[in-house]
Amino acid sequence: SNDEYSLKHMSNLMGSRRQKAADDGEQSLIGPPSVDSAAGGDLLDQDASTSGFVYVLAFFSALGGFLFGYDTGVVSGAMLLLKKEMNLTTLWQELLVSSTVGAAAVSALSGGYLNGWLGRRICILLASFIFSIGGIILSFAPDKVVLLVGRITIGLGIGIASMTVPVYLAEVSPPHQRGQLVTVNALFITGGQFIASVVDGAFSYLSHDGWRYMLGLSVLPAVLQFVGFLFLPESPRWLLQKGRSQEARQVLGQIRGGQSVDEEYDMIRTGIEEEEKETSEGGLVILRILRHGPTRRALIVGCGLQMFQQLSGINTVMYYSATILQMSGVRDDKQAIWLAAATSATNFVFTLVGVWLVERVGRRKLTLGSLLGTALSLTLLAVGFLLSAQNSPPITLHPVDAQNSTCRLYGFCESCMLDPDCGFCYRENGTRVWDSSCVPVNQASTDHAAWGRCSNQTETADSPMWAYNYCPTSYSWIVLMGLILYLAFFAPGMGPMPWTVNSEIYPLWARSTGNAWSAGVNWMFNVLVSLTFLHVAEFLTYYGAFFMYTGLVVLSLLFVQGCLPETRGLQLEEIENLFTGQLCSCGASSLSDNRHVQYIRQGSEVSPANYGAVGSDNAIAYITV
Repeated sequence: SNDEYSLKHMSNLMGSRRQKAADDGEQSLIGPPSVDSAAGGDLLDQDASTSGFVYVLAFFSALGGFLFGYDTGVVSGAMLLLKKEMNLTTLWQELLVSSTVGAAAVSALSGGYLNGWLGRRICILLASFIFSIGGIILSFAPDKVVLLVGRITIGLGIGIASMTVPVYLAEVSPPHQRGQLVTVNALFITGGQFIASVVDGAFSYLSHDGWRYMLGLSVLPAVLQFVGFLFLPESPRWLLQKGRSQEARQVLGQIRGGQSVDEEYDMIRTGIEEEEKETSEGGLVILRILRHGPTRRALIVGCGLQMFQQLSGINTVMYYSATILQMSGVRDDKQAIWLAAATSATNFVFTLVGVWLVERVGRRKLTLGSLLGTALSLTLLAVGFLLSAQNSPPITLHPVDAQNSTCRLYGFCESCMLDPDCGFCYRENGTRVWDSSCVPVNQASTDHAAWGRCSNQTETADSPMWAYNYCPTSYSWIVLMGLILYLAFFAPGMGPMPWTVNSEIYPLWARSTGNAWSAGVNWMFNVLVSLTFLHVAEFLTYYGAFFMYTGLVVLSLLFVQGCLPETRGLQLEEIENLFTGQLCSCGASSLSDNRHVQYIRQGSEVSPANYGAVGSDNAIAYITV
């Protein structure tokens, strides 16, 4: 009779087999591959040599991540110059930031279809071409409307690249390096953001049109990627799926550097054939994903990770880092831009830590540790803004306001600063603020007041100070520390892991669509956060906004704890089995924690829902799911 074993029973069974293996000298059913099996070309050998060609593929693929990071990061510093030169309102600032991510959300969703139809390589070529066009439009934009068109064009390229590059990297990488190579894409994203912040700082010294160079320089890496991919191959898994088996074997051999690929090729081909039998009913792929239990659970986990990545406030910090530093009391545009560059450098350096850790501690532990530190850092950020608000300078002068604006009603700088129509005019003696007033801002330029003593743009030694969007405070250092700690904890785990995990958890027939939908969710919540941050800060105050993000990070910690399984060390074709149980029991059933299980499916006489693990003596332990 067919006995049904739970995962717990299977673990006990394998534990006893491990002991027997030790006694009899046979290969253990679960355990590290032996030297003999490694010599035999075991696919799961952690010490297998890696072809240099894989690193070439990783570099040119990850240029898509670099462009993603550059174009999302460059806007932080460019916005400080644009809002003055083009007199941008808060709404236009948010539109120029969020239009890119809105376009990325749309193109990421369509990217699933394009990946299945055209292949990974053509989609990356298409993305780099769109990047180039968008960069040219931004360089020569005569007004804010054309600037918006350029930002939307860039967004279309970002969306396609953001879901294609991780899939391509996962499909060409050897299993023991898949996590690292996919995480390299995230490293290039943060590298792009860092380079963008340095470019922002360098061009902030130009008296006019510095933003054109900032926004237009993305053309260079886009052209480099386009030229590189003219000479690079398609994913062998996609080629096999399309029936181009000879070409697939040739590409796989090229990627593996001439090593024997027969076993890996046969495993991929068998997996694709079985998937085609199971999914022969056709129909929309997303509907098939939702009907099939394991892929539906994988999609929920993948989309949940992407949603919580954005709700953690990361792109609030990246897009508005210079603005946040100004809000905390940093007065000079150039100083704010260079301090924002320091936060981007932190992001880059600690993503390197993530690349080093991902195959050592695993995806799950890395994500949990990252979220815990992120919550503490957001709390510190909120406390910094709270202390600034509680020690906000009082308004001591109330000049007669001919316009009868709301600015005259405020008693402290904090409330005056939260009103986008008002600014704070004051004199300063060391750390003491005096002769302070809240007056309407000049609608033509936020650099000075609409009238009164702060309306004169010429500064002298005894002229009063003008603060728009911030208050003078001695607590700026707490906010800067909070930003740096936030990125130090976020960058190794919650930054790259949603992309890494999503590139792994779907079977081949669902991989493009699953990644497209999860990337689409990422971009939609990216739009939501970036479009609402300045308004949320106005209504909840700055410390209220960051306390809100802290609460959302706590929710994401609970989600990851319950629902994210460990995928380290498993073949892509095996990972679907992690999602055969109930949705949020998978955290407890990660099967790859320092162990290697090769799953096989039972023959056609048994239900295809029966899976097993096989040892060297071909003994099989089955689980009926």
